[in-house]
Amino acid sequence: IKCLFSPFIYIVGLLLLSLLLWVCLVYFVGIYVFVSGFLLVRLEVNRTSTCEDVLQPGHEDPQVNFCSSKPRFRKVIILIIDALKIDFARFDPDNQSPRPYENKLPVLEKMVSSKPTHSRLYPFRADPPTTTMQRIKGFTTGSLPTFVDVGNNFASSAILEDNLIHQFGQTGKRVVFMGDDTWESLFPKKFHRSLPFPSFNVKDLHTVDNGILQHIYPTMVGGDWDVLVAHFLGVDHCGHRFGPDHPAMADKLTQMDGVIRSVIERLQNDTLLVVMGDHGMTDSGDHGGESQKETDAAIFLYSPFPIFAGPPSQDEPDVVPQTDLVPTLALLLGIPIPYSSVGQVLLPLFPSHQQTEGAVGGLSQLEALWINAKQVNRFLETYSSLAKDIPLESLSQLKAEFSHISSEYLSSLRGGRSPSPQLLSFLQAYLASVRDTCRATWARFNPFKMVAGFTILALACLMCLILSEMSLLLIRESSAGLKTSVKVAACVSVSVAVVQLYTHGYMEVVWCFAAGAVSSEIVFFWKVCLLKDSFVSKNGSKAPKVVGWLKLRQLLVPPLVVLMLRCASLLSDSYVIAEGRVVTFLALSLALYIPVHLNWKGLLLPPSHDSLKCAGPLPSMVVSPSAVRKESSTLLGCLGLLVGSFYLSLSFHGCREELGSCQPSLFLSPLSRLQDSRLKNLHYVLAVAALCLWTFLLRRWLCHYGNLNASGVTVFTARWILPLLSVCLGLHWAVGATPEDSFRNLTELIRLAQLALPRTAFCLLGLGMLLILCDPLTVFLKTRASASGRSSSLPPPRYRASTGISPQAELHHLIPQIYQRMRRSLDDGDVSGSSEADHRPAVEAYGLGTVYSAPVLLFSGLLGMGLLLLHPEGMALSFLLLLLQMASLLHIHASSTTLYSGFNVPWTPVVLWSLASTEFFHATGHLPTFPSIQWSAAFVGFPDGHTGTLLPATLVTLNTFASHILFAAGCPLLLFWPLVCEVRGSRGGRACGDEAEDAVMEMRLREHPLHFSAALLQLSTRYLFINGAQVFASVCAAAILRRHLMVWKVFAPKLMFEASGFLVSSFFLLFGVMLVLRVDVAVSRWFKRLIPEASR
Repeated sequence: IKCLFSPFIYIVGLLLLSLLLWVCLVYFVGIYVFVSGFLLVRLEVNRTSTCEDVLQPGHEDPQVNFCSSKPRFRKVIILIIDALKIDFARFDPDNQSPRPYENKLPVLEKMVSSKPTHSRLYPFRADPPTTTMQRIKGFTTGSLPTFVDVGNNFASSAILEDNLIHQFGQTGKRVVFMGDDTWESLFPKKFHRSLPFPSFNVKDLHTVDNGILQHIYPTMVGGDWDVLVAHFLGVDHCGHRFGPDHPAMADKLTQMDGVIRSVIERLQNDTLLVVMGDHGMTDSGDHGGESQKETDAAIFLYSPFPIFAGPPSQDEPDVVPQTDLVPTLALLLGIPIPYSSVGQVLLPLFPSHQQTEGAVGGLSQLEALWINAKQVNRFLETYSSLAKDIPLESLSQLKAEFSHISSEYLSSLRGGRSPSPQLLSFLQAYLASVRDTCRATWARFNPFKMVAGFTILALACLMCLILSEMSLLLIRESSAGLKTSVKVAACVSVSVAVVQLYTHGYMEVVWCFAAGAVSSEIVFFWKVCLLKDSFVSKNGSKAPKVVGWLKLRQLLVPPLVVLMLRCASLLSDSYVIAEGRVVTFLALSLALYIPVHLNWKGLLLPPSHDSLKCAGPLPSMVVSPSAVRKESSTLLGCLGLLVGSFYLSLSFHGCREELGSCQPSLFLSPLSRLQDSRLKNLHYVLAVAALCLWTFLLRRWLCHYGNLNASGVTVFTARWILPLLSVCLGLHWAVGATPEDSFRNLTELIRLAQLALPRTAFCLLGLGMLLILCDPLTVFLKTRASASGRSSSLPPPRYRASTGISPQAELHHLIPQIYQRMRRSLDDGDVSGSSEADHRPAVEAYGLGTVYSAPVLLFSGLLGMGLLLLHPEGMALSFLLLLLQMASLLHIHASSTTLYSGFNVPWTPVVLWSLASTEFFHATGHLPTFPSIQWSAAFVGFPDGHTGTLLPATLVTLNTFASHILFAAGCPLLLFWPLVCEVRGSRGGRACGDEAEDAVMEMRLREHPLHFSAALLQLSTRYLFINGAQVFASVCAAAILRRHLMVWKVFAPKLMFEASGFLVSSFFLLFGVMLVLRVDVAVSRWFKRLIPEASR
């Protein structure tokens, strides 16, 4: 018996964790396999153009060197002002009240109007994704990026495709770079000289720009350069930190105006100046998507020597694609166009008169277009022979079109005739057709991997349903096939790897994982069938009817119907765009269903009959009429609180650019962005009030249930670390809201506080979580001296909850004898208690009834405060609403469970819990779009930036998926809360037995360890199924609508966010379950120390 006291807990706990971890891994493999087939990077043609390429018209001799001709320009200066949108560059003299970002670059308008033959200003349109690294790739290679490239924005890898920087070096031109250090990782060892500066710290507006200004003018005066690239970051960082409509943006743009003026004054006649933005920005200062505000940057071209025929005409382009810069610069500087470029030369920079022989500088528009078209056609032929993904019909049409153009042009050239006037339009149309065809086909899909991932995810969802319905049976039979499934998966994976190595000479890991996952799922289903038959043969009773349960009629219950509607909405771009309100509507609809369902069952009002039947694996209580009225009032009151909190949370939603007139919440802006001091003070007061209320409610709950009476480290965390963490957050917000130009004498102190306060908060958070894991018990035991003599002569305790079970079996089931002693003390108090002045029991234990929920709740509260630290200050109100939503859902679930008399967590509260998680994702200003990612979270506590990418990526992930983290970690509370609230309904009722049943709250879990573990497994698998079903729906949407117009704008980002949210949720769900099992082990050890050796 002694050996069963603790090892049994470990065995069941390990089995439970192993099952959940295995299910999560199968989901992960399914996501990985599908994504590897859906988000493939296009094939890169690793060939380079050379000076010997025969592209120049009239020179068919291979010995002619293209680069030996005199170029139009000898040098070029490229000033990249990151996030210079076209609105920043335009000048309106009639605007008498310009906004901070308007009319701040007058030098551009001055040059264009006063020197129209020397300069031009165009909108410069980027291809999405509009992130810096992808834009640098675009305007140096001339190729189009793919969607998956966005994930590499902060983990840049060297560009392997042919590009301008490589061509400059190959032709002997010296490239000097200064600015954004992203260029160093993209073009390693390609520069003659470089001065990189760290780029990831978006709060730093000046370091990069000031570093450039220290070196750019001396470099221009010196003669050791041919190409000068300077990448300024201040405008982009100002947008991220303050937004475009802020005085700091006016200062930055004014500074850039001065830089352009100074550079123009130092230009020589043989030098071309290019001032450009790599992308634009939204009204909130973000970028990454494909809205026009994000894609439309500006490009300004200038030379002291006239380069344009005259003022802008109607024939000039309204918008210049970024890819067009590559062939244009290449031909103007006399270098080969990069091999993979699909751009088109900017015609106004080339003269329209007849060709001039012998010099590239004399290239006419027709000659430049011919060289451009021949280079694009060469790339198209090479790519189509390697990739085989361009539709044959489109490819044949393009080849026929080029053949016709080529024959007409070359025949007129050889015959000395003037080419047809329409030939220029034909060449432009051909180049545009090639680019459009490439853009349409460079989303390469691997249908086999997509089907494999789809299948794995579908089987994983089915597996979760089976685990949910057969949880008790699987927990009882620990040899349910998990070990066999894992072994088979490992063997199959290794076998597939060996076969690949033998047949192909290489191993593709994705197929190894896919084979292992599918084989493990098949083995699991086979083992479940065997287990079912074995259970029937051993017990003579029917096992759970899993197949019958999965019939359509049983699946069409309201909570699962709501889940189906939620999944179906993911296949509509309109519903995905309006997801925040859709999820709120579904959650409120399901919440309103609960009282309607209870009233339909006749449980919302006091029953007219005398007794109810017992139900469930545990003895249920008949609730008295007064208790029914109390529970019904609690349920309806919490329902009203839930509706109110959901409605208020809509005030914190962000806005997608597709919604048009939508205005984002003011609370999404950090205090440092607010210019109205009164509004800033109001926001700060509200944030601090919400933070204090968050702390007070957590401590008040722990105090109410007696969890603050002990002297353990978890109680120390609640008493001291929780308030100290609140103080750190409040001070951090105050320091962060201080304007930079205020308290100049305290600048160093403020900077130190910006560094120390959040790091102190991180340390307190880590310490508190570590202490909870080390000793999670919050129980205080008090034994009265008068009871010691009496308790030693007590007979073996009798416990009504285990009627029919022998005392020996009670020990096997780990019934807490201390609780029996307290019950016996209560029983004896009626007889011998007259001698006691206060009639108190001989044994008192504070916090024992909430021994499981208290550490989980405290852990979630600490975690919530840590996640709040990574959000703007105004989100404190949203986090408070989150706490109220969680409390409302838990009390609604507890009240409905008391009225309905159940033990396991039904589908309704679990679906509601998941919907609330998605709703809170939107209530913190997040959206399933890349521009909505709050990058500023990476610099909380690290204002000077990072040396690597792991830590900032972790901070941004914690910020983005805060709702998934909190609801996943707090998911076990759904199991505990009905037991926590049990005391409210137990005093007035009678049990189904002979005597009244005292409320033992969470100690019921100790009486039935198998039921406890099965219920925990069922709850976890149901939560995984709900989240997994949403991932599966996103996968279906991406696969079915992969050629939809909105696939890369709506469905692909939604898939990425849904999959990432599932990964994060799974990790913290496992962590929450592990914390519960840690508490269970601690409780077991506590009883083991408490109960004398002789009684065990």
